[in-house]
Amino acid sequence: MEFFSHATAIIDAGCTIGAGSKIWHFSHIMPDCRIGENCNIGQNVVISPQVVLGNNVKVQNNVSIYTGVTCDDDVFLGPSMVFTNVTNPRSAINRRDQYARTHVGKGATIGANATVVCGHDIGEYAFIGAGAVVTKDVPAFALVVGNPSRQIGWMSEYGHKLSFDAQGNAACPESGQTYRLQDKHVIRVS
Repeated sequence: MEFFSHATAIIDAGCTIGAGSKIWHFSHIMPDCRIGENCNIGQNVVISPQVVLGNNVKVQNNVSIYTGVTCDDDVFLGPSMVFTNVTNPRSAINRRDQYARTHVGKGATIGANATVVCGHDIGEYAFIGAGAVVTKDVPAFALVVGNPSRQIGWMSEYGHKLSFDAQGNAACPESGQTYRLQDKHVIRVS
């Protein structure tokens, strides 16, 4: 099975796009990108050169993913969210050799209109609230909101806020998966 590309989408040379992926209206996939299988790239999305997206990544409308960004499988990028790739941009100064890296872990969600300042990693299954501005690394399963973003809790793989008991145990109300909070880190137990 091949991928689908709308007639208005532009896909530059050297890209690898996995089977079952869909690229919608007015999106531009720039040279040497790798897009996994079963991804959905919404309308008016720009994916800069050498970006890597895993399988089943959902990129909503009006998202810009700049060089230096990698996303693992099952990542959700909400409408109009944006990544940066230079910490001190100036129009008259070329800093293409100074792009900072940003890695988004498996299953993470980045909400609508959020901004991820470059050089910060998002842990697996982390949940970045709508409009948040991420200025530091986000741990796995963390829930962060605000500008600058701050952690206000923990999320399950299914996207539910976890409530830990006195022993540091919690269960996802949808899946029944259990989690443990220990030394400011969450791990899934079952």
